[in-house]
Amino acid sequence: MNLLLGALRAVAEPTRFRLLALCSEGEFTVSELVAVLGQSQPRVSRHLKLLVEAGLLERFREGSWVFHRLKRDGPAGELARKLAAMTPGDDTVIALDHQRLARVKEARAKKAAAYFSKVARQWDELRALHIDEREVEDVLREMLSNGTTRDLLDVGTGTGRILQVLGPQVDRAAGIDLSPEMLAVARANLETSKLTNCLLRKADMYNLPFAPGSFDAVTIHQVLHFADHPEHVIAEAARVLRPGGRVVVVDFAPHQLEHLRTEHEHRRLGFDDAQVAEWFAAARLETEDVVHLPGDKLTTTVWLGAARPAVRDPRREATYEVHPGG
Repeated sequence: MNLLLGALRAVAEPTRFRLLALCSEGEFTVSELVAVLGQSQPRVSRHLKLLVEAGLLERFREGSWVFHRLKRDGPAGELARKLAAMTPGDDTVIALDHQRLARVKEARAKKAAAYFSKVARQWDELRALHIDEREVEDVLREMLSNGTTRDLLDVGTGTGRILQVLGPQVDRAAGIDLSPEMLAVARANLETSKLTNCLLRKADMYNLPFAPGSFDAVTIHQVLHFADHPEHVIAEAARVLRPGGRVVVVDFAPHQLEHLRTEHEHRRLGFDDAQVAEWFAAARLETEDVVHLPGDKLTTTVWLGAARPAVRDPRREATYEVHPGG
């Protein structure tokens, strides 16, 4: 009752209802919402704060930017979606908001495209060395197609391509990356794909901002060769898995293309199956499948690991018994 009444009080004001409707369309900064509403930043910020306090919106920081979006989980999230769905489509104010929002999204997409054009040459060079990514995507879809994946995490999401591929077959998906520029590209791509069940976060792959047991599957696509400690990335991915959850690693098999290290910042020149299996085992992951996809000069490998159930060890429990006073 308190949740419902608080939410109704929060949206019982025209600007706040408009903000709720706008945030149901994606993730937006305060300045973007100011541009749509044509109101002062302090006024918009105050309304957003009330909607966050009512549990209808969630707020998150990405570097110096702060984004807002519709609450995703729990009763508050369900209520937020229902209220947003009640927005009258024929209202002239709402229609004008959506026109302005379309211009904001267009400006965002142009900015993302400008950044990506700077790195497109490097991406094209890399793509020419290995197989068509559609083959990898087909393998990923098949590995995660048994219907048990409701919540997905993509580590080092880059352009958000894996979210675009797997997002339609899961309930919720999250992508993390340390690069604000790449997150801007990913955000534009997800908006184009209309994948409202996906969110993006600026985060470190060595320290994921999620509790244990948050996801059914974690994908690590062409990320490990940039890592100083790939085993730590895998261990952190395993930490946020639910029992029976799966980690999918996509990366190159061992190769001798030294220019990838000097020109493209690759820390590792590929990984062999035994090495990845060892890291899986250390993270309590059982290697379930390995698929090799040979390309022109590089072989792409897909490793699938499943979380093993924890085994109770009375000796370990006795060794680490906690006594009063430390």
